[in-house]
Amino acid sequence: MDKDYVCEDWGSETEWTQLKVTVKLEQLDETVAVMNMVSNYLQIEDYSDIDLKTCYGDLIDESILNADKTRASVFVYLPAEGGFADTIVFLKERFSTLGIDAEISVSGVSEEDWANSWKAYYKPIKIGERIVVVPAWEKYDAKDGELIVRMDPGMAFGTGSHETTRLVISLLEKYIKGGERVLDVGCGSGILAICAAKLGAAECRAYDIDPVAVKVAKENIKDSGLEATVSCEVSDLLRQVDKTSGAYNVICANIVADIIIRMTPDIGAYMDESSVILASGIIVERSSDVIECFEDHGLRVVERAEENGWCALAVMKK
Repeated sequence: MDKDYVCEDWGSETEWTQLKVTVKLEQLDETVAVMNMVSNYLQIEDYSDIDLKTCYGDLIDESILNADKTRASVFVYLPAEGGFADTIVFLKERFSTLGIDAEISVSGVSEEDWANSWKAYYKPIKIGERIVVVPAWEKYDAKDGELIVRMDPGMAFGTGSHETTRLVISLLEKYIKGGERVLDVGCGSGILAICAAKLGAAECRAYDIDPVAVKVAKENIKDSGLEATVSCEVSDLLRQVDKTSGAYNVICANIVADIIIRMTPDIGAYMDESSVILASGIIVERSSDVIECFEDHGLRVVERAEENGWCALAVMKK
């Protein structure tokens, strides 16, 4: 067994796999950003803000009172039949790049326990002025001008509920006018490419280093009826992206600060003078590092958006 994670067998009836990542508390924000590339449906266990002066200690479970307040855990749930080995390889690569010392454990949960608990909280989400992300089982009557993106949280990847994704979708509404070529690097579920196509982009190419992400993104694209417009393939950032097909009008990178910095020296080859990069997944505290890197490579920030400690940037050539 791989020493970097622990697997618990919950029996033959298990239908979902739970991945639990435990890190130092100060690394929680970046860990959440990485885990959102696997799923937007996260459970976060952080007891650092429990204050016995403002709550009744005798009503709090003893295990919570005695928990290590210097560490936090993030949980995601994946379909058991899809396996989890590729996802763990992906997480280890991202955590290694960011210098995050993460403890990964794996266990099983029943489909009923997992799916029903999420259905109770997952409702239609209005993002920006036009996009509405709707659960597959929910009835929703679109209002004038709204574009519906239907997603299923039973899949392995998310549906736009996190701030980083919402920020990019709101920017996409501004920069997609119709007929654009769009590149989505680190696409996760493919939701950004799907939204870009819904907004009128003519061609969307999505890439992710994780084969599991690509598999799920392709399923989402097919279910959205957008196979003629949106494609998805495996690539380590820009390494496998074709440079000969011409510049992209819009480039999405909803990743994390350090990975955006790593990608920046190569991004100009995919741009022309009117191209825009929509970069997100950046905690506000790291935004100055990302901006400095962009500027060092002939790029300038033309728009900035923030939500709950997360930052997204619209960037063009100087």
